[in-house]
Amino acid sequence: MTEKKSGLTKKIIISLAVIIVIALGITVFNYYLRYFGPNVTGEKKYLYIKTGATFDDVFKTVKDSNIVKDTTYFLWTAHNMDYTTRVKPGRYTLKKGMSNRGLINMLKAGNQEPVKLKFHNIRLKKDFAKYISTQLETDSTSLLDLLNSSDFVGKYGFTTDNVYAMFIPNSYEVYWNTPADKFFKRMYDEYQKFWTAERKQKAQAIGLTEQQVSSLAAIVDAEALHDDEMPMIAGLYMNRYKKGMKLEADPTVIFATGDFNIHRVLNKHLRTESPYNTYLHTGLPPGPIMMPSIKAIDAVLNYKKHDFIYMVAKEDFSGYHNFSSNMAQHLAYAHKFQAALDERNIKK
Repeated sequence: MTEKKSGLTKKIIISLAVIIVIALGITVFNYYLRYFGPNVTGEKKYLYIKTGATFDDVFKTVKDSNIVKDTTYFLWTAHNMDYTTRVKPGRYTLKKGMSNRGLINMLKAGNQEPVKLKFHNIRLKKDFAKYISTQLETDSTSLLDLLNSSDFVGKYGFTTDNVYAMFIPNSYEVYWNTPADKFFKRMYDEYQKFWTAERKQKAQAIGLTEQQVSSLAAIVDAEALHDDEMPMIAGLYMNRYKKGMKLEADPTVIFATGDFNIHRVLNKHLRTESPYNTYLHTGLPPGPIMMPSIKAIDAVLNYKKHDFIYMVAKEDFSGYHNFSSNMAQHLAYAHKFQAALDERNIKK
């Protein structure tokens, strides 16, 4: 009996040991799943956490957007990793199969992916502010208020008219939660990098300030359909500017009217009263009529030397221009172009 009891005891002990091992295995497996098991669904590419958001806000977004398969495991991990009090705003990249631990570590450290921001040829400040608000957390009103604030832009050496010159069209990496004033500062830093000593020397050599270069470049950009013609057009306007002639640039008239659907500038448009109308006012407009491209800015700084002071679009609608140094030749070219417009019934 003793041996039987002893054998039974051993069996019980072995059974208990097996049960304990299995229980521990299940516990370890559960622990692994909660921390290291794949949980991110991959249905969303990014998790956006707004400035000032609490953990409750983050959890609601994670739950409502179906970012993770098991929200209970995510919640448990967040508490155990002490993330609930360390929420950081930003745009975070989500990869399908990410673990709770990997996701929480990323959020906790604030390792967000910057936005690749690109902009060019935007005409109005309100349109620029609206575009930026679609790319960054900042709202268009906040940015537009700064662009229209004389005190704010004045601190950077600009006016509300020429502040557009500060934004150099290019590709930038900017964090999504960058506030409006910090975005402005970042763009000013990029502006300073762009205006190298060489570019500044070239601007000084042609008698223009950096802002004036941008104002003229905006006109060149609006006139030139082909980049290779930019230096030629820039040279024409520099000739006019140096002679004290009115620039008489059609794009400035269109800007002054605010009607960007105009295809044919008429006499009634030329009478539009505005400091931007270069048919009425001598010299450069008070600021850029659009965000000039880098190619247009460099075309002004390296404008082609010639004696042309008139130009008109070619009648073949190739996008190139006929240039002339006297009114008689200019009128002959203009007549050809007007006849081509009439033939195509382009009235406005």
